Amino acid sequence: MPNQKPILHNTLFLLILLSVLTNVGRVISKSTIEPCSNADTCNALLGYTLYTDLKVSEVASLFQVDSIAILTANAIDISYPDVENHILPAQLFLKVPITCSCVDGIRKSVSTKYKTRPSDTLASIADSIYSGLVSADQIKEANSISDPSVLDVGQTLVVPLPCTCFNGTDNSLPAIYLSYVVKPVDTLTGIAARYLTTITDLMNVNAMGSAAIKAGDILAVPLPACASNFPRYASDYGLIVPNGSYAITASHCVQCSCGPGSLKLYCMPSSLAVSCSSMQCRRSNLMLGNATAQQTSAGCNVTSCSYGGYVNGTIISSLSASLQPRCPGTQQFPPLIAPPSSVVHDSVFAPSPSPQSSDGAGTTKPKSTVMPTTTGIVPLLAPASSPVASASSDAWSLVNSLATFPSALLFFLFVNFIMSMSL
Repeated sequence: MPNQKPILHNTLFLLILLSVLTNVGRVISKSTIEPCSNADTCNALLGYTLYTDLKVSEVASLFQVDSIAILTANAIDISYPDVENHILPAQLFLKVPITCSCVDGIRKSVSTKYKTRPSDTLASIADSIYSGLVSADQIKEANSISDPSVLDVGQTLVVPLPCTCFNGTDNSLPAIYLSYVVKPVDTLTGIAARYLTTITDLMNVNAMGSAAIKAGDILAVPLPACASNFPRYASDYGLIVPNGSYAITASHCVQCSCGPGSLKLYCMPSSLAVSCSSMQCRRSNLMLGNATAQQTSAGCNVTSCSYGGYVNGTIISSLSASLQPRCPGTQQFPPLIAPPSSVVHDSVFAPSPSPQSSDGAGTTKPKSTVMPTTTGIVPLLAPASSPVASASSDAWSLVNSLATFPSALLFFLFVNFIMSMSL
């Protein structure tokens, strides 16, 4: 009888190999986790890619946020007729403003609820509808689901979403953090360039030991922003506006903007203002956002009417006077875009360029964005306020590993197996 040991050994080897190959495509993605110990909240952003054509109001309903807040966060012109019913195209990338809370000792947003529809699965809700911002396991755990294969139509699910605060600063400057889902084509260099930061900063913020990233990872990306200084009892306490965008506050009565050229928050009456409390500073003819300037031999006397928060339905304004070296020029505003109806590939709604410095001759010089080479990068120690990188979130679905595994290697193994069978 022929010796069958080689055949048995090779058969066993092939079975083990196939088992490995069918599981190698399961990508365990990492997300940045910020520990917390108090009940405070902050404003944060989600990087969301539309899975299908959706109205602005439908996107807002998906995250339980204000439609106007989504439009202004992306510098989309809200003066267009019926803009909240404008249909946004599939694959459009948007920044969605959310409130980031402290839940079970870590930062996350738990204000989003989703009502299940026919044919929904936890995987489709996580990977498609919420574009990988959450995993099926996280939804299962948040809702204590024992059997994920059984979902009742109309069932309301809590959708825990990633977010970070880090005290609203990055390198001691005001910042708001965007939770960004890494795409297959992304590199850390490309993400750093897109959001005008450095590889080093991204690695420090996300406590990364190397610049290697993979599809499905969720990174915390710091965006330069204009911070407010409203009292804690104001309903819009902690308002922070990303550079190059807007925010509507005080029951749609006040519009605040950030940039270009300055990270100083500027607020004025909103175009949506209908029934609002007075926005005129007391003992002055100045309205919110207005200023007067008078040049003197000692400098420029500037008197301005500034927004101080929204308290019990009342718009707080304050009149201030200061002596400045030179009189301020005309207030500049971030450029607005029309509500998008198509997607330009390889383009996303990233923040406007960081504030620029003048060379004194009327021209501007962009801030340096030094991006060090990734060659030879050594693991960096995370700063005290940095997050803890976690590999516990399955934020990416199964991929067809056999399709992605090198075909030449598979062919070689197959031929080797056939030859061994013939021995």
